[in-house]
Amino acid sequence: MKLAAALTAFDLDVTGLVCADFGSHVGGFVDCLLQRGAARVYSVDTSYGTLAWTLRKDPRVVVLERTNALHVELPEPVDLVTVDVGWTPQHRILPVALSVVAPNGVIVSLIKPHYEADPSRLRGGVLPDDECDGVLRQVEQHLSEANIRWSAMIESPIRGRGGNREFLALVRPVAPSQ
Repeated sequence: MKLAAALTAFDLDVTGLVCADFGSHVGGFVDCLLQRGAARVYSVDTSYGTLAWTLRKDPRVVVLERTNALHVELPEPVDLVTVDVGWTPQHRILPVALSVVAPNGVIVSLIKPHYEADPSRLRGGVLPDDECDGVLRQVEQHLSEANIRWSAMIESPIRGRGGNREFLALVRPVAPSQ
């Protein structure tokens, strides 16, 4: 539901695209991409054996388990990278996503403020709702320092673990200055 909402809100048609999903786990984003017509999806996750069997056996899915997305090397540039990683901050994962996306490609990243915030701000693993905006501004500042900006953002239609608010950002590669 999270990725489907973002693809609709950002008006992204994935039909025929080559995609990569960083942090696939059981494959919710992979499944969404396939249902919407993606030609191929590289499923990248550090775990082993967690990707749903129906996705694992789908010929359109290239399973890259035991693979840290921070160090992934893909055999081709991809049109779309989706990101759903827990403990890795956006300012570390988005540069990697940008390195594998084609020049006209895009990235949709799930931002989890509770993983981006200072742990002292959490209450039982949950970031209070009124602190999310401040954390998002910090994430935006860290990304800006790396010359990365999102062009759109929506709040996830469903909350994350423990009731945490989450957001989906659309990131496009910035053309090099001439």
